[in-house]
Amino acid sequence: MSAPEILTFGCRLNAYESEIIRDHVQAEGLDDVVVVNTCAVTAEAERQARQAIRRARRNRPDARIVVTGCAAQIAPEKFADMSEVDLVLGNAEKLERDSWHRLDAASGPAVRVNDIMSVRETASHMVGGLDGRARAFLQVQQGCDHRCTFCIIPFGRGPNRSVPVGEVVRQARTLVENGYREIVLTGVDITDYGADLPGAPSLGSLARRLLEQVPELARLRLSSLDPVEIDDALLELIGTEPRLLPYFHLSLQAGDDTILKRMKRRHLRADAIAICDRIRMLRPDAVFGADLIAGFPTETEEMFANTLAIVDACDLTHLHVFPYSAREGTPAAKMPQVPVADRKARARRLRDAGAARMAGLLDSRLGDMATVLIEKDGAGHCERYLPVQVEGRAEAGSLVRARVTGRNGDILTAAAA
Repeated sequence: MSAPEILTFGCRLNAYESEIIRDHVQAEGLDDVVVVNTCAVTAEAERQARQAIRRARRNRPDARIVVTGCAAQIAPEKFADMSEVDLVLGNAEKLERDSWHRLDAASGPAVRVNDIMSVRETASHMVGGLDGRARAFLQVQQGCDHRCTFCIIPFGRGPNRSVPVGEVVRQARTLVENGYREIVLTGVDITDYGADLPGAPSLGSLARRLLEQVPELARLRLSSLDPVEIDDALLELIGTEPRLLPYFHLSLQAGDDTILKRMKRRHLRADAIAICDRIRMLRPDAVFGADLIAGFPTETEEMFANTLAIVDACDLTHLHVFPYSAREGTPAAKMPQVPVADRKARARRLRDAGAARMAGLLDSRLGDMATVLIEKDGAGHCERYLPVQVEGRAEAGSLVRARVTGRNGDILTAAAA
């Protein structure tokens, strides 16, 4: 018998959920199974998942192949029609222990995908950590109530629903007891956290309570933030709590107001610049990343220039750049499209601008002290989520205080203090 294999595509939430799947698969003693946890954010992500499915069948002809995740939730028939696939599970079903009990595609329907829009609660799932990772992701929220014109994800994840504060604190405490020094709060739209809970606690109030009630937690990070939903409690915490690390990843998508409106985003260019300025005033060591889409439908060169300029205006160093990818069923797919070659060229220009900003940030750190979470072979990330290679031996999962001595490409080198 071969060991079970979990192939994960896409976001940190998928990585977290793959660990829940791993726990269920192991608890049920399922050995000869390959689970493909798909992403639907781009057509390319779906193509890569289909490639992985075919490769898995070639490499493990006798294994049962189960496909799940957002792409499977949105278009289960596409995967069910693949001869390599034995079973398709929805995003809610993949997290249920019963789905993995007596796993046998022949004993039931080959597609087990229910209406995700009818789900109104996020079940609490405890994982001891993430396989092979020094930091742990902790899901606090699921789903999205917004309808950006380019995005299919709400139809894969369902409506916004939050994990109660007390349960988040309990899980964080367990992760710390299991040795994790850093936790990343994750979800689909975490700045919408709590809107569905009694009293509507905000993301800021959740983070404050977690840090108060789990004082042993050394470091807390946040995943992607919507710039107009960063609440006052979170801003106060940013200015007063050093354990909340100073790297903030913003879901910007564009820097041009016309494009932002056509995307149905909730912020404008000035809002993005203002929130970066305000956070830097509260936390001078803050650095920012952003998701940016190049070549959104109707984007002119002048509009793109505004997005390119926001890299400098906000001093964005950690960029996630995506050439626009039309998703069937979204309003943007029906808008006048930018030629693919132009999308790719603009994406390259954005990446180059981000790389230049990152190089400047790395150079500015020479001689500074940093605290590095060691992940593997003496390498890890410091507070600002910069990669650092620490000289000598350091145990994975440990926090090492080090002085930055140089730069090797995109990686800082440092000597333990």
